[in-house]
Amino acid sequence: MINKLVVQNLRHRWVRTLLSALIIGVQVTSILTLLGLSRGMLKDSENRARTLGADIILRPGSSAAFNLSSAPVPAKFLPLVLRQPHVKDAVGVLSVAAILLTPIIGVDLDDFTRFNGGFRFLKGGPFQAPDDIIVDEYYAKQNKVSLGQTIKLINHDWRVCGIIESGKLGRLVVQLGRLQFLTSNPDKITQIFVRLDDPVQTDAVVEQLNKLLEGNLTASSIEVLASQYRIDNIPVLKTFIVVVNVLAIFVGFLVVFLSMYTAVVERTREIGVLKALGAKPVTILNLLVRETVVLALMGSLLGIIMSFGTQALIMTLVPASLQVVQVPDWWGYATLIAVAGALLGAIYPGLRAARQDAIEALAYD
Repeated sequence: MINKLVVQNLRHRWVRTLLSALIIGVQVTSILTLLGLSRGMLKDSENRARTLGADIILRPGSSAAFNLSSAPVPAKFLPLVLRQPHVKDAVGVLSVAAILLTPIIGVDLDDFTRFNGGFRFLKGGPFQAPDDIIVDEYYAKQNKVSLGQTIKLINHDWRVCGIIESGKLGRLVVQLGRLQFLTSNPDKITQIFVRLDDPVQTDAVVEQLNKLLEGNLTASSIEVLASQYRIDNIPVLKTFIVVVNVLAIFVGFLVVFLSMYTAVVERTREIGVLKALGAKPVTILNLLVRETVVLALMGSLLGIIMSFGTQALIMTLVPASLQVVQVPDWWGYATLIAVAGALLGAIYPGLRAARQDAIEALAYD
């Protein structure tokens, strides 16, 4: 009987039902999209680290995975690293901030090709002139870049000579010597990638390089670097996600509070009839709570569906700047958050309805 009343009430006021579910859905979508963005960006960085074909990375000062500054290091360390036992090959790169979240990478293309096979070109080919630039497919798509087009980065004009498959090194690649000249970093690099003749020796070589280069460069294995690309390893990001979730619960609380409060006012006479027929306060409260849960579940399902839409939209409009993945392991948590916020919002209206006097409710016009 109660379930039938819930369904009929939701159907009768379908506009309010749809709007309430939609706003709860936006709440769920925001949670899933935020997490998808966080994981997507970190996953993209992790994949780039793994596809380099390196076993060890050398960086100045600290091996922190999220240091994007150029922090130039003398290139003279490269020959020194190459002379170490078990080091089969090494390549140095220079990373300079170009646009938000997208650095421009300088590399010797011949050395890089020898190191790991190089890039897979979708259009065009390698550098032909000093001011040539290679861009990946996502950057080309987002910025509508074509072969031969001139683009301006770091206050310099570059000619697009090639478009590559995304996922290796960076989205913007230029000749190392040219980038060193333009940024006044002659014979300087940002980091060194090292490939060993036997990956089993990775930990031993890392320890050896850290002793040899102490105070100049810090060595870490690519596996350690890749493992740093986790939300749990970034306290600031974890805190940010918690804050957003709390805000989402608050928004859900306000939405459902307004919806249920309006429903109680609209159904004053109906509640009076139910009480006159012998319905107890707990029955009235039970009715509204079930209605709230149905709204929250409908909104959660709608939010999950909309998260696919936001993912498609982001990956269509700004694939070079933002990467989004689905987070199915969080669908349940997002639903619980929506239900919790909805129930909080239904408490006061539910108690108000349960305490209404039957005679006053029947006299309500």
